Amino acid sequence: MRAIRAASAALLAAAALGLAVVPTALAAGNDGNDGNEQNITSFGFSVTPVTVVPGGTVTLTSDGCEVPSVTVTSGVFDTVTLSEGRSGTATVDLAAKAGARYEITFDCKGERGTTALTVVAPTGAHKGVKAGFGSEAGAVDGGLGTAELVTGALLIAGALGAAVVLIRRRGTAGA
Repeated sequence: MRAIRAASAALLAAAALGLAVVPTALAAGNDGNDGNEQNITSFGFSVTPVTVVPGGTVTLTSDGCEVPSVTVTSGVFDTVTLSEGRSGTATVDLAAKAGARYEITFDCKGERGTTALTVVAPTGAHKGVKAGFGSEAGAVDGGLGTAELVTGALLIAGALGAAVVLIRRRGTAGA
């Protein structure tokens, strides 16, 4: 009986560890550096997103400029004037070169701040959500990775172990 409880506890611990490791591993690749280096100014400014396809739209924001307007210029879109701290949008030229980084300049009463905007190649049409997996023969076609399979197996084993413990407790409590 103690061996079953110990095994169940070990399985539950392994399942919990598996659930903790997967998100950590996925987040490890994100170092927080989005490649949007800015110079330091007395006012704040940003371009979002920092990567865009030709013909895409970016949002331009600025705050802390004492004059009522900030002028935003770039070789990849028309000049935009941000009035009284409000954000604005700009459409990137369709002729923008994929893979190129373009400088965006924010001008607040002669003080200039710059940041970069990267143009990426369009990825094509979205194909929608992949529902289910397998083929006519029922084989898994690589849709699940090792981490998902191990995590699923640990969760199932943990649930079975917990069920065994509960059934055993119920059996000894009624006797």
